[in-house]
Amino acid sequence: MASLRAAPTEFELAGRTARTWAYDGVVPGKVLRASVGDLVEVTVANDLPEATSIHWHGLSIVNGMDGVPALTQGDIEPGTEFTYRFVVPDGGTYWFHPHHGLQLDRGLLAPLIIDDPDDGVDADVDYVVMLDDWLDGVDTTPDDELLALQSMDMGNMGSMVMATSPLLGGDAGDVSYPYHLINGRPFEDPLTFAPEPRSGDRVRLRIINGAGDTAYRFAVGGHSMTVTHTDGFAVEPVEVDAILVGMGERYDVTLTVQSGVWPVVALAEGKDQRAAAVLRTRDAAATSTPDLTAALTELDGTWLRYADLRAAEAVVLDLPADGDIRPIPLRLTGGMMQYDWGINGVPYANHEPIEVRADEWVSLAFENVSGMWHPMHLHGHTPQIGRARGGPRKDTVNVLPSQTVEMVFQADNPGEWMIHCHNAYHLEAGMATVLSYVQ
Repeated sequence: MASLRAAPTEFELAGRTARTWAYDGVVPGKVLRASVGDLVEVTVANDLPEATSIHWHGLSIVNGMDGVPALTQGDIEPGTEFTYRFVVPDGGTYWFHPHHGLQLDRGLLAPLIIDDPDDGVDADVDYVVMLDDWLDGVDTTPDDELLALQSMDMGNMGSMVMATSPLLGGDAGDVSYPYHLINGRPFEDPLTFAPEPRSGDRVRLRIINGAGDTAYRFAVGGHSMTVTHTDGFAVEPVEVDAILVGMGERYDVTLTVQSGVWPVVALAEGKDQRAAAVLRTRDAAATSTPDLTAALTELDGTWLRYADLRAAEAVVLDLPADGDIRPIPLRLTGGMMQYDWGINGVPYANHEPIEVRADEWVSLAFENVSGMWHPMHLHGHTPQIGRARGGPRKDTVNVLPSQTVEMVFQADNPGEWMIHCHNAYHLEAGMATVLSYVQ
């Protein structure tokens, strides 16, 4: 049994001290690891000044352990604790975070790795790479930012009204962050991955975007990457130079590392900032350092598109032979001026649950009629993208403006499951609804 303590702490950022909240005083929290089929038991003690919970992002577990307050469990009130117990059904790269307000945009996040000896990846070293955007306790707090966005106080707000990206179809985000982090370290104080690999080693990177409002374009200088998994599930290997990772998404990649010292860069898409780390082989000169500020050709090279991904045969969904898949249209609505993000024009406070019956096949058809991209996340299931056989299995998908993306799955995990945008500010403003099983 593992334990976690959520509590206020101080966090060092390149010489600056930020007051924030974290698990066991570490940002991000320490990696929690288990194996496929394990019974996981985690006791969470709440030493925060407000209620909290934990959502086990990407895992199709029993509904009562999903960590959504007022839907799947009661609050973990200050001074109390709660024990999560669930069996992990699938291997892969996951993470966990609260589902209370904007706690996600503080330091309350951590990787969750479910080992599977049959996942098909033969790597000499295995690194977790958690990406994050950071403002808490530096000049402001996430709650201050949300209030400014809702009031459209242009003199005070951190709105990224000039942040644009063609890869995201226009506006890139709402909030300005002073720091972007890899494994809790800012650009000014980069991490060097340890243990250092040997030249020629096969390196596995488990990339997790735990940010509140930032997509990252990720690349490793001097190397291409082979994508092996997305959102925990295997895909047919695809070689690319860069990957665009939306909030909540995960990608596993491998590369054969060349002798030297290499920049690992996560470009904050549309925000003209970056996070960075260092990949150094054991034979590299101790004084060698990469130029983390230099242009990286890989960032503008071949980048991964959903259309490039195909599920590995072992995880392909067995779609109904008669093609009987019920479409459920979900329009992504709202805008910056009113900050009225919602689904089908309705905020979460006024939502009507989406009813499904056990074992039926459905397609959540996300149509983005807003002017901004949205990373949409479904709890409790791992659908495939699209209706064609072999679509990649993903629980979080980026939906660009004027685009429709379908998430297809069989309703085989009864309960009340949240569907929401993984932009923390859009979620808090109301871009969410509930998938509800009925008899």
